[in-house]
Amino acid sequence: MREKVLIGNGQGFWGDSPDTPWEMVTRGPLDYLTLDYLAEVTMSIMMRQKLRDSSRGYATDFLSFLERSLPILMDRGIKVVTNAGGLNPPALRERIGEIAERVGVFGLRVGVIEGDDILPRLPDILADGHPLEHMETGAALAELRAKVLSANAYLGARPVAEALDAGAHIVVAGRVTDTALTLGPLMHEFGWQPGQWDLLASGIIAGHIIECGAQATGGNFTRWWEVPDLWDIGYPIVECTPDGSFVVTKHPGTGGLVTVDAVAEQMVYEMGRPDEYITPDVVADFTSARLEQEGPDRVRVTSIQGRPSTEFLKVSATYHDGYKAIGHLTISGPRAIEKARLCADIIWRRLARSGMPVCVDDRLVEIVGADACMPGIAETVCPPPEVVLRIGMHDRDRRKVARFGMELAPLITSGPPGITGFAGGRPKPQEIVAYWPALLSKDVVEPQVKVSVEEV
Repeated sequence: MREKVLIGNGQGFWGDSPDTPWEMVTRGPLDYLTLDYLAEVTMSIMMRQKLRDSSRGYATDFLSFLERSLPILMDRGIKVVTNAGGLNPPALRERIGEIAERVGVFGLRVGVIEGDDILPRLPDILADGHPLEHMETGAALAELRAKVLSANAYLGARPVAEALDAGAHIVVAGRVTDTALTLGPLMHEFGWQPGQWDLLASGIIAGHIIECGAQATGGNFTRWWEVPDLWDIGYPIVECTPDGSFVVTKHPGTGGLVTVDAVAEQMVYEMGRPDEYITPDVVADFTSARLEQEGPDRVRVTSIQGRPSTEFLKVSATYHDGYKAIGHLTISGPRAIEKARLCADIIWRRLARSGMPVCVDDRLVEIVGADACMPGIAETVCPPPEVVLRIGMHDRDRRKVARFGMELAPLITSGPPGITGFAGGRPKPQEIVAYWPALLSKDVVEPQVKVSVEEV
């Protein structure tokens, strides 16, 4: 057993810096690199891709990183754990094999985790008495069965650990929890087992701190002016020990900062009840954690406690929910806010006159520059000389949404003065892939782990 394991996260979401994974493996020591690409919106993007091409549905950025980095990863013994598999881990595994052959890396062992995709089984699951009720509204998914596009259960860290136990150099998963990318390697390295709740909770909190990338090292930090060299920000690393304590840090010589305040801000990010953070592996008590500044860019985290996990897995489903279109107009000159409101009213009235009225609940009107981002918090101090009208609508009728897109440009000559910013053309209807969160008994889902080897 190692005395210390270094795990760094080089991606906080699909679209994060393309250079960071390379920087993480070349600018300092590392045992594991985690790459977190998935979010609910990401799954909907991948679904659109897979519907167009059945061989897609994964994070393509991961392949660009491997093309550049695979030889150095193998040379330095750095293992990679990622959820880049998205909705199609086997397809991504095939692309990894092609890259390994192209760059001359043989003997590469790739672990693929499946079982999270329950869409093919959905009719049977619903028929067996699992309603997959919406976690907020209580509605049953059966009401939308014909519109469901994807359904994935959040798997925990155990399959990740199993893939590493089997010798995988790279672990490719679909919808596992973000924290499983970190907890899995710790279970593998230190032999942590189900039932060791405090240790498992420590791995969960370590994973939560680094899962959003640079948000733990000065990115999105409240006192942003105190963060040095934000352009070269270092991404977070946790130095973990078998007793569950760990230090949050970053590579020397990189920008950003690691302080108690910065780490604490990330800890409460996307947080419901901090004393009851529910994962498939454990219920972690974030309030039990003790943070201490150990030195420059080093925060030690100790005393974490956990409780038994629940009998459920969270399910993330998506479904077709009509169409939307959003357009923007820049409005300048005196009384800009009044003009923006008038423009919105003109659009809705003209649509109604055309026989395509828009329900108030399906309208979006935001006046950027006039308290749109933080309504009621940062009020407009004085009339701004210019604003941006962000206006949109949603409807199940694609024709109505398309008609909305035709109403913005005419305002330039048939509305109030000072309107510009229509260079992008008419906003086009876009399919809405909506999110459906639910719970499902763990005994309904069986993860599958397969490790294959690229031969010479």
